[in-house]
Amino acid sequence: MGYETYQQSPIYTERAVGLSRLTAAVKKVVDDDKIPVILGGEHSLTPFAVKACADKYHDLSVLQLDAHADLRDSYRGSKHSHACAARRLLEIAPLVQAGVRSLSREEWDFAKSTGQLGKIHWAGKIKPEKIVEQLSDNVYLTIDVDVFDPAVVRSTGTPEPGGLLWTETLNLLTKICEKVKVVGFDVVELSPQKGDLASDFTAAKLIYKLMGLAA
Repeated sequence: MGYETYQQSPIYTERAVGLSRLTAAVKKVVDDDKIPVILGGEHSLTPFAVKACADKYHDLSVLQLDAHADLRDSYRGSKHSHACAARRLLEIAPLVQAGVRSLSREEWDFAKSTGQLGKIHWAGKIKPEKIVEQLSDNVYLTIDVDVFDPAVVRSTGTPEPGGLLWTETLNLLTKICEKVKVVGFDVVELSPQKGDLASDFTAAKLIYKLMGLAA
């Protein structure tokens, strides 16, 4: 199904309405000078939350922790797929990416041609001070749990080996929150599996820790 056909489908209409409600809900929170915390769900929800934050914080930048670049312009007929989240974010605010270890040729070519390649911090080569230098004072943080190595979180749709470990990630987030103001964040792409409580508890603890750091 092509994108134009998909746009006319009931599924697209229902999805678009739901995501626009998310923008409105986040706007109410940020207008009240509070920090929105969004739990997903697909990564495709992030641009709709960021839009509300960008309307309030005009110097907003986004930090994405993710195993994947998510820089496709469209995927399976949709421009709002989880594989397009970062591409849509770049239409709203500057983006810094960390933990990436998988991307397509299309994404590589796009990142190289636009200069985004210089804002991708590959897993295994992350230096927090370099990331901070590329962020503005007000930052929206989006975390796809597949940024973690599968040994830490395996209950996610597209796990990738070679990811971040728990202490490494907490150290990075602590340093980020010390240097910039996190005005909102989301944690997405947890896909609970029967018998794997460790992934669920890790995601919950990450959210708990981030709430404290951001505050």
